[in-house]
Amino acid sequence: MRHLLRHGIGLLAVMLAATAAHADTIRFGAILPLTGPGAMIGTQQMRGIQFAVDKANAAGGVHGNKIEILFEDNQAKPDQSILSFNKLADLQKVPLIFSAYSGPSLAMAPLATRKKILLVNAGAQADKLATASPYLVNTLPTIGDEVKVLSKYLIGEGKKQGAILFENDAAGIAGRDDFQKYFPEAGGTVLAQEPTQFGQTDYRPALLKLADAKPDVMLVSITAGILQMAQQYKQLGLNFTVAGTTFFSDPATVADPSSEGFVHTQVRIDAPPELAAEFKAKFGVEMEFFVRQYYNATQIVLTVADKLLSEGKPLTGENMHDTLFAIGKFQGLIPLEFKTNTATVPLDIDVMKGGKDVTIKQMTAD
Repeated sequence: MRHLLRHGIGLLAVMLAATAAHADTIRFGAILPLTGPGAMIGTQQMRGIQFAVDKANAAGGVHGNKIEILFEDNQAKPDQSILSFNKLADLQKVPLIFSAYSGPSLAMAPLATRKKILLVNAGAQADKLATASPYLVNTLPTIGDEVKVLSKYLIGEGKKQGAILFENDAAGIAGRDDFQKYFPEAGGTVLAQEPTQFGQTDYRPALLKLADAKPDVMLVSITAGILQMAQQYKQLGLNFTVAGTTFFSDPATVADPSSEGFVHTQVRIDAPPELAAEFKAKFGVEMEFFVRQYYNATQIVLTVADKLLSEGKPLTGENMHDTLFAIGKFQGLIPLEFKTNTATVPLDIDVMKGGKDVTIKQMTAD
């Protein structure tokens, strides 16, 4: 009996050792602005990724493998992003990195191509992102896709005299250029434009110059400082329509009375009430847009990883890239399809009204 017991214990130990050897920790990277002017959005993005990973790990991981995300703070700076990318690629050997903001994502794109590391962007929208690298995929439309839809809507509402307030960076310049193209194509005229700097807080001089042109609509293509811009617009007593893209989805701006009547395109992505409640219980805040975006992007990544492991293939950047496009269609918080490196997603027209973002029209990019 003792011999059988010792034999059984020994066999169990071997089985446990084999299981432990099979199970592993899968590490992915994330390079986000966790400090600096972009920190508010970067924190949302980080929470979205972590929330998805925590739920996956609580359910047993991916094929018994725990998922871990190695976060790097790039302060939304391209040069810091390159340093962080090389650190994650060369030292940590990650096959995939989540990115954000256009300038940093574009800076990392050539490295992703060279090192065959899949770069997943769920928050930046500069048009150049669509073709920057075969290893850079975007889970939301480019600014051009949104501005084209927005321009048609504005002209349909009789807003034909336009002005542009833009951020002097990759995303802001793309928005300006797209509006200069699509707004006239839809039947409008661009009267004036004024640049701002990323992290700027005083928009009054630029707003006053644009007001002198007497537009009936102003496109705002900035990624930080939207609340300050809205408050200063209100303080100056301006009354032309303010329009923007998905980056207007800032909870503080939506809730502020200064933004009443602002209109914008919005990527349609909702969270089931029970999921939103679970997130709020965990983090103490609402499950805002960029949380949902990066939660959804992480689900896509985990789906790809699951398929690869079920097929007995290694989790390399090249394999993850090929498998993502082989799957093609994903149904998470939003129906999403990869026909190119930029996913096709539904768009809405929203208006800020009574402290809420209200959908007034559903549209599609074409």
